[in-house]
Amino acid sequence: MENKLTREQAKKRIEELRSQIIYHEKKYYVDNDPQISDYEFDQLMAELKKLEETFPEFITPDSPTQRVGEKPVEGFPTVEHRRPMLSIENCYNEEELREFEERISKLLPGEKIEYVAELKIDGLSMSIIYRDGQYHQAVTRGDGFRGDDVTAQVKTIHSLPLSLPIKDEIEVRGEVYLPYESFKKINEEREKNGEPLFANPRNAAAGSIRLLDPKEVARRKLDIFLYYIFINGQEMASQWENLQQLKKLGFKTNPHSRLCRSLEEVIDFYREWTEKRDTLDYDVDGVVVKVNSTRQRELLGTTAKSPRWAIAFKFPARQATTRIKDIVIQVGRTGALTPVAILEPVQISGTTISRCTLHNEEELKRKDIRIGDYVLLERSGDVIPHIVSVMKERRSGQEKPFKWPDKCPVCHSKLYKEEGEAISRCVNPSCPARLRESIIHFASRRAMNIEGLGEAWVDQLLAQGLIKQIPDLYDIKYEQLIKLERMGPKSARNLLHQIEESKKRELWRLIFALGIRHVGEKMAQALARKFKHLERLAEATEEELMTVEDVGPKVAQSIVFFFKQPENQELIKKLKAAGLNFKEKEESAGPKPLEGLTFVLTGTLSSMSREQAKEKIEKLGGTVSSAVSKKTDYLIVGEEPGSKLEKARELGIKTLSEKEFLKLIGES
Repeated sequence: MENKLTREQAKKRIEELRSQIIYHEKKYYVDNDPQISDYEFDQLMAELKKLEETFPEFITPDSPTQRVGEKPVEGFPTVEHRRPMLSIENCYNEEELREFEERISKLLPGEKIEYVAELKIDGLSMSIIYRDGQYHQAVTRGDGFRGDDVTAQVKTIHSLPLSLPIKDEIEVRGEVYLPYESFKKINEEREKNGEPLFANPRNAAAGSIRLLDPKEVARRKLDIFLYYIFINGQEMASQWENLQQLKKLGFKTNPHSRLCRSLEEVIDFYREWTEKRDTLDYDVDGVVVKVNSTRQRELLGTTAKSPRWAIAFKFPARQATTRIKDIVIQVGRTGALTPVAILEPVQISGTTISRCTLHNEEELKRKDIRIGDYVLLERSGDVIPHIVSVMKERRSGQEKPFKWPDKCPVCHSKLYKEEGEAISRCVNPSCPARLRESIIHFASRRAMNIEGLGEAWVDQLLAQGLIKQIPDLYDIKYEQLIKLERMGPKSARNLLHQIEESKKRELWRLIFALGIRHVGEKMAQALARKFKHLERLAEATEEELMTVEDVGPKVAQSIVFFFKQPENQELIKKLKAAGLNFKEKEESAGPKPLEGLTFVLTGTLSSMSREQAKEKIEKLGGTVSSAVSKKTDYLIVGEEPGSKLEKARELGIKTLSEKEFLKLIGES
């Protein structure tokens, strides 16, 4: 169809498409507010590419199709910065930060000082030049005075505009970074190709920018936050105005920067983000504190290496070096064997780490982790620490490779490894290690909800020989409980009451409590709705099971395998004899006013637990999700809400107080 357009019609349509694509790129990559689907965007881009191929005379450098060059560049020429890109001095505690303020106060006697606090993105500093409104050049910080020309590579960053609404000469500075999701995908790909993994997102960002082929850089999905702007060589009157001007021109700035009237407000900001930094999808390693006024900054000047008007207040370290003292095997509820490194204790982000999971046998072999090795440990983005790399150059020759057991280290039964899986499993359901975890799971709040039966009581019941399998819970007597350490009469009666009440729980809870591999809460609910009775589910074929939503061949095989095992058939028989509910309760024929709506809960509710709120929502046809997304309809906000509230505000999600929620469901 495009070939039938006249030259003038094609030119007009190309301009229309570019305008639409640039608008939608900004909404998606800068504002985080997409207005069309990915498919619709791809259709616009495909049409533009086709038209430009047909009418190449209309291709311009700022066209969205020109982000990725056709050929790899020939190395990186060195470019001198127009004004130095100095490094910022670091400080590591409040005392050092106050000393920073004392120094600048002496140089600015009697003047009131405001600050701008910005999250310190752990990435790659970049200077970008625009001439006549067009993207012209990008240069790395380098040694501060000259850097590498990476114009073609930086051009691939979709949040960076290729043209500006003003013709002045513009220089912007910012930080190129790699979001956690992109970092994870890059390392997964490198692992498949047998390449060494990047230690952290910053290294990956730096490595990506230095790829000679812009097409390869584009695949890495880098991003950028800008924080300085010079228009014809001049800054705005303040750093806060710099940030506002950047936004006005369509640049992406960090949404969490804050204008602080005093150093105390800066410290509040730092403390807040020390707690919240794991909620971000990119790496930050501190807060950059800048004097706001440009006039004051000029008066303060710079040293040979750093500006006197700025300092980086670093967060506690996320990485540390430590040594592996031993490797032990942990047996989980499903029989999975997990190697765990016993470490020389080390502090990371204010927490002492002395153990670290090594995932599985294949991971252990792939990284060649040995007892006695020095390793780099990290808690970046995740609460769970993991080993980034082994420091093989520090080996003395005394390190010992770990020998993987051929029997369960707890019960000495044979191990089983499913084809295509990396995990070895103990198949003995009476294995003491499995039994403990199975009972804890069975009694947990989301399963049979036996309130009060925590790990400490389970350990005592096992130690005293009162339970040797799950059904034994329903045979425990008051006289036996009262003899347990720290178990008083009231606690014993309450626990027996909770055990008795668990017999009445919904069928899906029992299905989930059984611990069938691959069967989570939602799957258990779907199975209960479909089969209505536990014994009917136990007899189901793989074909019948696969008629249930989200049940594929692997899950169906797992369910059939579970119910075929003689020990599990005996388990079901004993639970039935104990009087547990095996039938799906009849759904009330009442209205479902929340049908089609998705809710998320945050904070503490005063009139009910979050589990009770979840049950009320689902009973009325609604769905409860654990994370806020654009598909969320309502966030129910209790006391002391977490980061979900901020995320909901960013996405424009409606919030409900507990009172408003009760009114919505007719319980006010």
